[in-house]
Amino acid sequence: MKKLICQYLFRTAMVMLSIFFFTICSQAQTIDSTLATYSTKYAQERAYLHYDKSSYAPGETIWFKAYLMQGLELADGSKTFYIDWVDEKGTVLLHSVCPVVQSVTNGQFDIPENYTGSAIHVRAYTRWMLNFDTAFLYQKSIRILSKTPATAKVAPVTSLEFFPEGGDAVAGIRNRIAFKAADQWGRPVSIKGVILNSAGKVVDSLRSIHDGMGSFFLQPEGNATYTAKWKEAKGVEKTTPLPVIKPTGIAMQVGISGTRRIVAVNRPADAPDNLKQLYLVGTMHQNMVFKTGVNLSTELSGTKMIPTETLPTGILTITVFDAGWNAIAERITFINNNDYSFPTEMNVAHWGLSKRGRDEIEVTVPAGITANLSVSVTDAGIAADSSSNIFSHLLLTSEIKGRVYRPAYYFSNNSDTVRQQMDLVMLTNGWRRFKWEDVVKGKFPTITYPKDSTYLTLSGKVIGVHQSQLGAGSSIIMIVKQNDSASKMLMMPIDTKGNFSDPEMVFFDSLKIYYQFPKNKGLSSADVRFMSDRLAALNYSKNFSPFATISDTTGSYRHMKLAGERASLMEMQKVKMLENVTVSAKTKPTVQVMDEKYTSGLFKGADAYQFDLLNDPFAASSLNIFQYLQGKVAGLQITQSGGGASMQWRGGSPQLYLDEIQTDVDMISGIPVSDVAYIKVFRPPFMGGSGGGNGAIAIYTRRGGDVQSTPGKGLASNKVIGYTPIKQFYAPNYSSFQQRNEERDLRTTLYWNPMLVTTPGKQTVMFTFYNNDVSQSFRVVIEGMSSDGKLTRLEQIME
Repeated sequence: MKKLICQYLFRTAMVMLSIFFFTICSQAQTIDSTLATYSTKYAQERAYLHYDKSSYAPGETIWFKAYLMQGLELADGSKTFYIDWVDEKGTVLLHSVCPVVQSVTNGQFDIPENYTGSAIHVRAYTRWMLNFDTAFLYQKSIRILSKTPATAKVAPVTSLEFFPEGGDAVAGIRNRIAFKAADQWGRPVSIKGVILNSAGKVVDSLRSIHDGMGSFFLQPEGNATYTAKWKEAKGVEKTTPLPVIKPTGIAMQVGISGTRRIVAVNRPADAPDNLKQLYLVGTMHQNMVFKTGVNLSTELSGTKMIPTETLPTGILTITVFDAGWNAIAERITFINNNDYSFPTEMNVAHWGLSKRGRDEIEVTVPAGITANLSVSVTDAGIAADSSSNIFSHLLLTSEIKGRVYRPAYYFSNNSDTVRQQMDLVMLTNGWRRFKWEDVVKGKFPTITYPKDSTYLTLSGKVIGVHQSQLGAGSSIIMIVKQNDSASKMLMMPIDTKGNFSDPEMVFFDSLKIYYQFPKNKGLSSADVRFMSDRLAALNYSKNFSPFATISDTTGSYRHMKLAGERASLMEMQKVKMLENVTVSAKTKPTVQVMDEKYTSGLFKGADAYQFDLLNDPFAASSLNIFQYLQGKVAGLQITQSGGGASMQWRGGSPQLYLDEIQTDVDMISGIPVSDVAYIKVFRPPFMGGSGGGNGAIAIYTRRGGDVQSTPGKGLASNKVIGYTPIKQFYAPNYSSFQQRNEERDLRTTLYWNPMLVTTPGKQTVMFTFYNNDVSQSFRVVIEGMSSDGKLTRLEQIME
């Protein structure tokens, strides 16, 4: 009997062991197949913007070109690119919508002449990017030069963060712990200090070695706590606790040895069984590049040599899994095999450094390369910012969380010193493209935003009718009028889901559309929602972080001086144009005229915010009234969700009025901004109606005289917005006489060309520009990428 019981237990154990190994193998196979699917179906896009210069004055134009990549290749799947230009209070100044052609697009943003902020924040993205962590969207703060008197200086506040290598500091094991010290603007701070244990004994020293970063080794005891006592060069002494010590786990260390990475993993002597068989997985751009095991059943440590000379340049993520394929440690390391770029050469064929002199520049790329380049030429004396570029963004900062100070430095040379300093960046920044618990289970991301695989065209959806009413032969008749063009009539078929579109009608700016349905089709009660696939601006509900000023005060002063003189000249030109106009009376403010024209009774006058939408150039970029009002009224909080909105003001919701008749959110949400002339927001309490203790918002639609008579008047109408218009950069041609050339030339951007293209049969391209009246030298910056995903950058001073 005893023998039978032993045989039964043995067979049961073998079955359980078989199930265990089957599960482990199955999970390993799941990771392989899931990563393969991630790299093909869920590859993530990243973007970089090249600007004509690094800082601007109010009234100037920001010229840009956007480059899109996906993994190691050009991102050719998305056809529309979105850019939000946001002020320091979180108000969207413009929502640019740009068509993407061959993985690039370009455009401009005109800074308002009365802009008083110190920065404009740029967030750029494709619709596809919004399915993933928004921390990886393109973001940048552009400095705006202003004559506004400087406010009181804010004292820097330094913070110190610790980053155990691999993720955790484990008791009983020698751990490497990195740290980073920075102020509230993200600027590095040099520090020094000591590490103290629970008894107050010094166990190691602390000293930053590059841009506030450094590292030290610590073998903590169980249940012990550790504290750093440190100070800045001129600061007071501070203390910061180290991360909590984990009683068990894995400590990993990654060393650099030539073209290889040495990965060491260590476990405590009393580690549980799941930490005695480990797996290492390496990934780049969501592709698995290696997978290997580490057996620690009889050893406390194990080492693996990872060859990297055949890997592409970029971030390699090394993840440690336990015996059950649970991710327990992770480390990123930068691989630089100098295979990411192609050289670009520049030759000045004709020098013109004198006043209004003509310059000719030849740009040459290696034979066989198709390159798409952008080039800017600016006054070399104005402030420049070379802290980041196309290399550092697309290869480094777009792939990690957290701010990297002057990332372009890490691509300045290939020395061992720079390589070790780059490794400190890897130790102090996170990379979390994967939720490994989902990958192990074969779970994929939820796709909320389908990719813009086609261009934005005239389209819409019929709403307010049952699907059964949309039978075969349903159509919509439209009269379409675009600025400076003749009206034309279109008839589009409507599918059984109510959708209609014209894939050939890609348009810029806006269209005025008058529409109706054939009277015999039973669609008289239907309504239309146009351009429902046009993505709205993201929500920016809170203020941005303070902007770190650029230290080039001399260059900033020159730029501000030239910009100020140019603005004065433009103002004088306006005065000159009006010098023959006789002013017989003082002009009323436009909002006062609007108030007199539209309001009546208790809605007239009173304490209120007033908005003239007829003369607001940014009104057209808002998709509804609530988006237009966001951030414009102090204390009024507006939250949008789907097609609706909720409002809070002093603890309650303000009343809504349409042409002085009380209404609700649903009604207001459906009104196009283009149909609204005037908005008046009354501070609480509003005495014009009952229940107005939380204020009121009165919306007035356009009346006769607000718009010119247009064909189709009397039909239902709407104004739809397409792609943001792309302007042509103006550069004077002084080889021929033009009246405009008689003006004093103080341009700081002398040339901007976002579409300088080479082909295998034409490796050299030339461009020409003319000097202004004051510049003695020029800064030329060329950036771009080739058709096979290689990058280039050239910066050169002409003097």
